[in-house]
Amino acid sequence: MEGQNPRYISNLTRDTYALILAGGRGSRLHELTTWRAKPALYFGGKFRIIDFPLSNCINSGIRRVGVVTQYKSHSLIRHLVRGWGHFKKELGESVEILPASQRSSDNWYQGTADAVFQNIDIIRNELPKYVMVLSGDHIYRMDYGTLLARHAESGAKMTVCCMPVPIEEAAGQFGVMSVDESMRINGFEEKPEHPSPLPGKPDMCLASMGNYVFDTEFLFEQLKRDSEKSNSDRDFGKDIIPDIIKDQLVYAYAFDEVDQREVYWRDVGTLDSFWTANMELVQPVPALNLYDKRWPIWTYQEQLPPAKFVWEEDNRRGAAINSVVSGGCIISGATVRKSVCFSNVRVHSYTVVDESVILPDVEIKRHCRIRRAIIDRGCIIPEGTVIGHSRQDDEARGFRVTEKGVTLVTREMLGLPVGY
Repeated sequence: MEGQNPRYISNLTRDTYALILAGGRGSRLHELTTWRAKPALYFGGKFRIIDFPLSNCINSGIRRVGVVTQYKSHSLIRHLVRGWGHFKKELGESVEILPASQRSSDNWYQGTADAVFQNIDIIRNELPKYVMVLSGDHIYRMDYGTLLARHAESGAKMTVCCMPVPIEEAAGQFGVMSVDESMRINGFEEKPEHPSPLPGKPDMCLASMGNYVFDTEFLFEQLKRDSEKSNSDRDFGKDIIPDIIKDQLVYAYAFDEVDQREVYWRDVGTLDSFWTANMELVQPVPALNLYDKRWPIWTYQEQLPPAKFVWEEDNRRGAAINSVVSGGCIISGATVRKSVCFSNVRVHSYTVVDESVILPDVEIKRHCRIRRAIIDRGCIIPEGTVIGHSRQDDEARGFRVTEKGVTLVTREMLGLPVGY
């Protein structure tokens, strides 16, 4: 909030424990998440999705964080240990990994609410006044201090972050809420096929971002009560929220109204949305500013040599135009346009890459033509390969082509050993 006392905000953030739910599979990303959890997926040239909610926590002053893991979590845990394991518990800061360890039952995490319930003992030991439950699989930048201030001042027991989303995008994908004039939630549907529109905006609805703030003891009470129900899915959207809005103060926090200049949130849950969000970064002034020193995105990255562009001949010139190129890349006599090249990508002579997302450790041999593609980590593209120019040819070779014509290529599709 404009004019809010920074000391007041810092006290709120110190009294908060953040729990990031990072156990999701991301099935709509198909083969990209066959061997990795969605929060471990690469994004933006050098980051992983999990880096964004974690960076939001650190930049907001929240230094006590737990990351809940479950589905194929090895690469996620390895990244967290390497990039986020330097916090000092004795200084009141930590990023702890919380796998499904069956502390409270013999089950793995049964839903989002159960993932929190099974870690109540860890949260209680931290003695927080507030608990933030955060989605670990969205790309966004958000100051949680402002959210906490709004929650504390409203008197709510729970606050739900929300964004206006086109109905066609929200249908079957997001929790959708309705609110009164004070932003109190009076209705909530989990992933409805026909979302309720916003008043005066028939093509838009109010979608949950999957980020919640609770008064700690209230959260514990609701989780315990839900755990005793035999017909519950143990889920915040399906069970907890619809139940408590009947007789408890639950408010919506409209993220898009906080700071219109810097609002950014993308659900990269499909191949098309993942490709589109990465492509936005090659624009001269992208919606997501990764170069903002006031709000850095932290990550782990091995020490790599600078990107290199070699050869300058009429038909053999190493060049990247309107592109993002990370450390360790060598563009050797090839042309890369409107593309994102992650670390250690090698593109050989006479190859042309257009509008593509090239994940780490990919090698593209000579005389290839690639457009509107996602090339998964560690792929070796044989000489003369053409990708993204013919749906029929791509599908015949076993590549996946999306509705919007983006081609996914993985190591398995190329007959190479799997990897993440």
